[in-house]
Amino acid sequence: MSEKKAAESSGPARHSHSVPAASFPTHNSPRTWFLTSSLTPLAVRLIRQLLTHGDYVVACLPPHEIEHDDRSAEFRELVNECKSNRKDREGWKDRIRSIRCDGRIMGQCSAAVAEAKHVFGRIDILLCCTSEAIVGTVEELSTTPATQNLVRDQFESIFFSQVNFIKASLPTFRAQHTGHIIILTSIGGHIGTPGMPIYTAATWALEGYCDSLAYEVAPFNIKVTIVQPHKEIQSLTNKIVFSPSIPVYDSENNPAPSVRDMLTNVLNLNPDTALEPSESEIIQRYPKLPPSSVDRLVSETVYALTAIGGHENPPARHIVGFEGAEAVKEKLKTVTEELEDFVEASVAVDIFESELKNEATQGKMKAEGKLEGQSSGTPTQ
Repeated sequence: MSEKKAAESSGPARHSHSVPAASFPTHNSPRTWFLTSSLTPLAVRLIRQLLTHGDYVVACLPPHEIEHDDRSAEFRELVNECKSNRKDREGWKDRIRSIRCDGRIMGQCSAAVAEAKHVFGRIDILLCCTSEAIVGTVEELSTTPATQNLVRDQFESIFFSQVNFIKASLPTFRAQHTGHIIILTSIGGHIGTPGMPIYTAATWALEGYCDSLAYEVAPFNIKVTIVQPHKEIQSLTNKIVFSPSIPVYDSENNPAPSVRDMLTNVLNLNPDTALEPSESEIIQRYPKLPPSSVDRLVSETVYALTAIGGHENPPARHIVGFEGAEAVKEKLKTVTEELEDFVEASVAVDIFESELKNEATQGKMKAEGKLEGQSSGTPTQ
């Protein structure tokens, strides 16, 4: 299964349909986008769309990534495009501002927001798009002080850094009485992944934080949207960190799908990122996929972000792509079935003899009757 997934991720597109041209909500003037991490292949492609559309972009550059030549290569190419004399790039250099900023440091986030407001006058859309994936089972991440630190690092990158940017931007949004916060996570916010428990935990933490935030800031006309592409979108376009493996969790000994094997297979397709599994070392890689494969991988997500960003009535959550939507539907179906199976345990200790309790019990009885009728071939009324 892992080999099939690897081939799909770097090979032909999984869907026969093509993604339409970028779509933007109706708006009266150019918007200012603030991206918390702008060196990812997804962010670079999004920025091109935004500049082509006429919007302004504040591009935050994590210091530890801007110094990585391969990681920053695409963004540097974009900067050169902005400075070029190409007719179709006219005005780009005046509508983009790069800011070196470590999201883990609150002071730097506040300074970046202040600079963005000073240069462009306002911020309309905050896109929290920082990500990295720590790969390792719960036990593998508990073996040494170094692997235990990976847990903290995962929360620093996915949760605390994005929270810092959100806190820094809220006073500006309140003063404007408008703003849109978009959180780019993954369907890992709905579905746990064996081998990525800390990534899942940090994602759920950020989404729970933003669910609460949405209610708090609604009176100020600030919208919050969580965008969830498939997990591979974020994993294959950001840093992957592998904890040392424990043989008992190898795919030969464990029936759970191995995300470690899947990601390793993809990385091994490129000699520059190939790796050997280690039982003693922490290994880090930035995936290097062919540009055409990256285009296909991120195109649906880029389209979703342009279509939703700044929308007058955006969704609270948006799942990108058919596969992700189907996976979430299956998870929600399981949750619903379990709620119905154990409804009696839920209402048995209800201190209120309410109509709701009766409805819950009757709902289960109706569901059971329907299933019995289907199994016997007898139609239910």
